Amino acid sequence: MEALNLITFTQNASRLGMRIQESFSEHTRDLSITRGAGSLFDMPDDKLKNIGRQLDSSSDREKLDAMKKLIALVSKGRNVSNYFPQVVKNVASQNLEIRKLVYIYLLRYAEHEPDLALLSINTFQKDLTDSSPLIRAMALRVLSGIKVPMIGSIVVLAIKKCAADISPYVRKAAALAIPKCFQLDPNHQPALIEIISALLRDRSPLSIGSAIIAFEAVCPTRLDLLHRQYRRLCRILVDVDEWGQVDLLNLLMRYARTMLPKPIVPPNSEGSDEELDPDLQLLLSSSDPLFQSKNPAVVLAVARVVYYAGPPSYLPKITGPLLRILGTSQAVERVVLGYLFAITSVHPHLLSSHYLRLLVRTDDAPQVKQDKIRLLINILTLDNYQAVLREFVEYAEDVNDQVVADAINAIGQCARLIPACTHQCLSALMSMLKSKHDIIVSNAVQVLKFLVQNQLLSGTLAPASTSQSPLTIISQLARRIDDIRHPQAKACVLWLVGQYSPTQEGGTVIEGIADWGPDLLRKAAKTFNQEDSLVKLQILTLAAKLFLLCPTDRTLGLLSRYVFSLGRYDTNYDIRDRTRTLTVLLAGISPAINGDDGAEDQGGVVLRREQVMKVLFDGKAGILDDGPRSGDNNALIGSLSLITGKDMHGDTILPEWLELGIEPSLRDSEDDVTPTPAPVQAISSSRIVKSSNATPVVLTPTGNSAPVRDARESFRDLDKFYADDSDKSEEFDSSSAEQDSDAGEEDDDSKEDEESDEERDNDADENEEDGEDVDEEHERQGRHEIQT
Repeated sequence: MEALNLITFTQNASRLGMRIQESFSEHTRDLSITRGAGSLFDMPDDKLKNIGRQLDSSSDREKLDAMKKLIALVSKGRNVSNYFPQVVKNVASQNLEIRKLVYIYLLRYAEHEPDLALLSINTFQKDLTDSSPLIRAMALRVLSGIKVPMIGSIVVLAIKKCAADISPYVRKAAALAIPKCFQLDPNHQPALIEIISALLRDRSPLSIGSAIIAFEAVCPTRLDLLHRQYRRLCRILVDVDEWGQVDLLNLLMRYARTMLPKPIVPPNSEGSDEELDPDLQLLLSSSDPLFQSKNPAVVLAVARVVYYAGPPSYLPKITGPLLRILGTSQAVERVVLGYLFAITSVHPHLLSSHYLRLLVRTDDAPQVKQDKIRLLINILTLDNYQAVLREFVEYAEDVNDQVVADAINAIGQCARLIPACTHQCLSALMSMLKSKHDIIVSNAVQVLKFLVQNQLLSGTLAPASTSQSPLTIISQLARRIDDIRHPQAKACVLWLVGQYSPTQEGGTVIEGIADWGPDLLRKAAKTFNQEDSLVKLQILTLAAKLFLLCPTDRTLGLLSRYVFSLGRYDTNYDIRDRTRTLTVLLAGISPAINGDDGAEDQGGVVLRREQVMKVLFDGKAGILDDGPRSGDNNALIGSLSLITGKDMHGDTILPEWLELGIEPSLRDSEDDVTPTPAPVQAISSSRIVKSSNATPVVLTPTGNSAPVRDARESFRDLDKFYADDSDKSEEFDSSSAEQDSDAGEEDDDSKEDEESDEERDNDADENEEDGEDVDEEHERQGRHEIQT
């Protein structure tokens, strides 16, 4: 066991050392630009005139100074493409610093000057064999950045050469050049796929992320290339760079849902009965440590893998990491809130106990406040609704009108989701009617309209004597019609009055109609011409309903005909059409509703009073508009549509699960065979234990062995010295094996114990004498080595 732990520790140490070396090679690029950078970025215009002369100079110092100035100008956004011909002439400079800066310049302007860049293509090809990995990588970057289709074959050969480079940084540059080459000429796809397949087998984690980018750009549907690499990619996931981890996680998740069987989750199981494919379990266990990453993109990618590829028992693992990165920045917060909203729309219990982490802060952006309000509605429960409802009431005082509207609508959602808090919601909304802000009053009226309609249709009515009864609320809204200036809110009040003005108790003014109905129509008729078109439509409907309830009342008839006459000559054709429709419906009840000429027979079907009441009062009585509901967005987490709320072009499509999956043997590779050096280690250690109390074993020359050569001759040639050591080690193994076999035979022969003991004593004496000779020979060789 200790031997196995030692082997594991050694392997991890070697991986860590290789990773540190690769990262060090990637990030240590000393271009010496930062020295004196302040003077370069603050150059006067007169010094810029000398750049051309310095580039043509024969002094490397002046060329280097000119290139530093050009790179500084490029970083400031200045256009210095006019120096391109002079810079290209220095691409073959012997000074390494100048060549680095020239390549940086060419990377910026090679696409704009492809013809001039072609003049130095031979130099680029020559630099692909340079001793510096940075020069080789930059030469390939410039070569692939020349947008000329005729050199596509040359670029493919260069990529193939760099893909087999000994430096992982050069192999990474080769992978990043593949999408450029494919975009330049898609006919090279077969050759590029072969290179991608070779890069996917790369042992270095540094280039894997770039290879995944090339795979997604060239052949995203060729998941068969990942069969034998799947398990190795899962194991090295923790060693890949951060942004490479994001791309690799997305690819592995897509592979899992396409090639692996779907997890089997029995109903009403608590996680212990779930059946997972071993390869899917490998992906989930390999990605779990990445929840601790400092990069929010990695955490979001792991959350996406667990959510779409893991069983339900893995979902609680998402909550903590997402809440941890919630306060990283405003941009990250916006994305994380979108993730949480999509998750809680299906699994609201995951965040119901963490609502305190999602409360709105004063310094939050307006869109973040709206997202948090929607998220709080998703996680509303009987345990937290009181605290959340108090928060919504506070948010109604926000300075942003849209946040105020969302907060008041959220109060209505609380009453719909938690019926126990309906009384508190109605009290809060009624108190908002006294506000001096129109946006608060208008939204409160609209939400009250939804709640009143819900109560009247569901039958859960409050006592009529209380202030929470629907008719009492409608009467209060009707009396405050002059204080409501928002068109949509005023239209809601008019609709409520017209729909629920019929009363069984009898009105004091008109029999069968509540007193606030005709009075509201009187006020609305006075301001008909100044109202919005939406309000005018509801005024016409209110007049028709009240006249239908009591067609014999002369005052109400005159008031209704006056409203219809105003609507008949309105400038909006929708209002004129509504007026014509209502007057035709009411013609069978009172022909005089059309005015003086209403008595003329206009033909057509005439409806009875009961039929007209059915049309006007029961036409839309059962249709409720609760406003926007949470959880209606079906966008995938990780997509741009989830953040914008609109269908975005380019969003990835999540593949459906393959029920049975492909044959697992297709993913077998040589990496799955674990090395077994532990038994050998145990045997050697046991030998050491057995021989600790016995006579030490010493090599003795046999009769067939070659004579010992002179020490001076053996040390003159290093290859011969190592060859001798290997021969000696082989002799040691063979002699030890013979001694083991002899010892076994002697132990089995119990009849000759005394004779075997004497033979072993004699052999030990001979070994001691031979050992002394060998030790003297080693001492002579050591003294000769010291003297040499």
